[in-house]
Amino acid sequence: SIIGNFATGVTVITAAAGGELQGMTANAVASLSLDPVLLLICIDKTSHTHRILEEGGAFAVNILGEHQEEVSRLFAQSAPPEQGTLRGQAFRIGKTGAPVLEDSLAYIECRTTEVFTGGDHTIFLGEVVDAAVVREVEPLLFFRSHYRRLA
Repeated sequence: SIIGNFATGVTVITAAAGGELQGMTANAVASLSLDPVLLLICIDKTSHTHRILEEGGAFAVNILGEHQEEVSRLFAQSAPPEQGTLRGQAFRIGKTGAPVLEDSLAYIECRTTEVFTGGDHTIFLGEVVDAAVVREVEPLLFFRSHYRRLA
Protein backbone atom coordinates (compact mmCIF):
# COMPACT_ATOMS: atom_id res chain seq x y z
CA SER A 1 0.00 0.00 0.00
CA ILE A 2 1.08 3.59 -0.52
CA ILE A 3 1.12 4.25 3.25
CA GLY A 4 3.99 1.75 3.50
CA ASN A 5 6.18 4.47 1.98
CA PHE A 6 5.75 6.51 5.15
CA ALA A 7 8.61 5.55 7.50
CA THR A 8 7.52 5.15 11.12
CA GLY A 9 8.95 4.30 14.47
CA VAL A 10 7.92 0.99 16.03
CA THR A 11 6.11 0.75 19.35
CA VAL A 12 4.45 -1.82 21.54
CA ILE A 13 1.18 -0.62 23.08
CA THR A 14 0.62 -2.21 26.49
CA ALA A 15 -2.42 -2.17 28.74
CA ALA A 16 -3.93 -3.97 31.73
CA ALA A 17 -7.46 -4.68 32.96
CA GLY A 18 -8.72 -6.95 35.72
CA GLY A 19 -5.34 -8.60 36.17
CA GLU A 20 -4.97 -9.30 32.43
CA LEU A 21 -1.91 -7.90 30.66
CA GLN A 22 -1.75 -7.31 26.91
CA GLY A 23 0.56 -5.84 24.32
CA MET A 24 0.62 -5.32 20.57
CA THR A 25 3.04 -3.89 18.03
CA ALA A 26 1.78 -0.62 16.54
CA ASN A 27 3.02 2.19 14.34
CA ALA A 28 -0.30 4.09 14.21
CA VAL A 29 0.80 6.39 17.05
CA ALA A 30 0.95 10.18 16.87
CA SER A 31 1.51 13.22 19.01
CA LEU A 32 -1.71 15.24 19.08
CA SER A 33 -1.35 18.21 21.45
CA LEU A 34 1.29 19.95 23.52
CA ASP A 35 -1.10 21.62 25.99
CA PRO A 36 -2.22 19.30 27.41
CA VAL A 37 0.23 16.70 26.14
CA LEU A 38 -1.93 14.18 24.23
CA LEU A 39 -1.15 11.14 22.08
CA LEU A 40 -3.40 9.09 19.86
CA ILE A 41 -3.21 5.40 19.06
CA CYS A 42 -5.28 3.51 16.49
CA ILE A 43 -6.28 -0.05 17.41
CA ASP A 44 -8.04 -2.70 15.29
CA LYS A 45 -11.49 -3.32 16.78
CA THR A 46 -11.01 -7.11 16.49
CA SER A 47 -7.72 -7.23 18.42
CA HIS A 48 -7.39 -8.61 21.95
CA THR A 49 -5.75 -5.32 22.93
CA HIS A 50 -8.89 -3.36 22.03
CA ARG A 51 -10.94 -4.92 24.86
CA ILE A 52 -8.16 -4.43 27.42
CA LEU A 53 -7.78 -0.77 26.40
CA GLU A 54 -11.53 -0.19 26.74
CA GLU A 55 -11.67 -1.84 30.17
CA GLY A 56 -8.38 -0.52 31.55
CA GLY A 57 -8.69 3.13 30.59
CA ALA A 58 -4.92 3.58 30.26
CA PHE A 59 -2.03 2.49 28.09
CA ALA A 60 1.72 2.73 27.64
CA VAL A 61 3.47 3.41 24.33
CA ASN A 62 6.81 1.60 24.49
CA ILE A 63 9.14 3.03 21.83
CA LEU A 64 11.38 0.25 20.58
CA GLY A 65 15.11 0.53 20.05
CA GLU A 66 16.97 -1.03 17.13
CA HIS A 67 17.91 -3.97 19.39
CA GLN A 68 14.22 -4.95 19.77
CA GLU A 69 13.18 -6.23 16.35
CA GLU A 70 12.34 -9.64 17.88
CA VAL A 71 10.17 -7.92 20.52
CA SER A 72 8.28 -6.17 17.74
CA ARG A 73 7.77 -9.47 15.90
CA LEU A 74 6.61 -11.17 19.12
CA PHE A 75 3.92 -8.57 19.84
CA ALA A 76 2.89 -8.41 16.16
CA GLN A 77 1.49 -11.94 16.57
CA SER A 78 -2.10 -12.10 17.82
CA ALA A 79 -2.26 -13.59 21.31
CA PRO A 80 -4.79 -13.41 24.14
CA PRO A 81 -4.10 -11.44 27.34
CA GLU A 82 -2.12 -13.15 30.09
CA GLN A 83 -2.10 -13.05 33.88
CA GLY A 84 1.17 -11.93 35.48
CA THR A 85 3.30 -12.11 32.35
CA LEU A 86 3.67 -10.15 29.14
CA ARG A 87 4.85 -12.81 26.66
CA GLY A 88 7.89 -13.42 28.84
CA GLN A 89 9.20 -9.85 28.50
CA ALA A 90 10.56 -7.90 31.48
CA PHE A 91 8.13 -5.18 32.57
CA ARG A 92 7.00 -3.12 35.53
CA ILE A 93 3.58 -1.72 36.32
CA GLY A 94 3.56 2.01 35.63
CA LYS A 95 1.74 4.92 37.27
CA THR A 96 -1.44 4.29 35.23
CA GLY A 97 -1.50 0.55 35.98
CA ALA A 98 -0.37 -0.27 32.44
CA PRO A 99 2.69 -2.49 32.05
CA VAL A 100 5.86 -0.74 30.82
CA LEU A 101 8.50 -2.77 28.98
CA GLU A 102 11.84 -2.42 30.75
CA ASP A 103 14.22 -2.72 27.78
CA SER A 104 12.68 -0.14 25.43
CA LEU A 105 14.28 3.06 24.16
CA ALA A 106 11.55 5.11 25.89
CA TYR A 107 7.98 4.90 27.17
CA ILE A 108 4.97 7.21 27.39
CA GLU A 109 2.15 6.36 29.79
CA CYS A 110 -1.32 7.76 29.13
CA ARG A 111 -4.77 7.83 30.66
CA THR A 112 -7.45 7.47 28.00
CA THR A 113 -9.41 10.72 27.71
CA GLU A 114 -11.53 10.17 24.59
CA VAL A 115 -12.39 7.35 22.19
CA PHE A 116 -13.48 7.74 18.54
CA THR A 117 -14.49 5.37 15.76
CA GLY A 118 -12.15 5.34 12.77
CA GLY A 119 -13.43 2.77 10.27
CA ASP A 120 -12.28 -0.71 11.35
CA HIS A 121 -10.11 0.85 14.09
CA THR A 122 -10.76 2.81 17.26
CA ILE A 123 -8.80 5.97 18.02
CA PHE A 124 -7.84 6.22 21.69
CA LEU A 125 -6.70 9.66 22.87
CA GLY A 126 -4.49 9.63 25.91
CA GLU A 127 -3.22 12.34 28.21
CA VAL A 128 0.42 11.77 29.12
CA VAL A 129 0.90 10.90 32.80
CA ASP A 130 4.53 9.76 32.77
CA ALA A 131 7.30 9.43 30.18
CA ALA A 132 11.03 8.80 30.11
CA VAL A 133 13.94 7.81 27.92
CA VAL A 134 15.14 4.47 29.29
CA ARG A 135 18.14 3.69 27.06
CA GLU A 136 20.29 5.84 24.79
CA VAL A 137 19.98 3.64 21.69
CA GLU A 138 18.92 4.21 18.09
CA PRO A 139 15.23 3.65 17.25
CA LEU A 140 13.75 0.70 15.38
CA LEU A 141 12.10 1.91 12.16
CA PHE A 142 9.60 0.40 9.69
CA PHE A 143 9.50 1.25 5.98
CA ARG A 144 8.07 -0.63 2.97
CA SER A 145 7.20 -3.70 5.08
CA HIS A 146 10.73 -4.08 6.47
CA TYR A 147 12.48 -3.17 9.70
CA ARG A 148 15.13 -0.50 9.22
CA ARG A 149 17.81 1.22 11.23
CA LEU A 150 19.22 4.73 11.05
CA ALA A 151 22.29 4.95 8.83
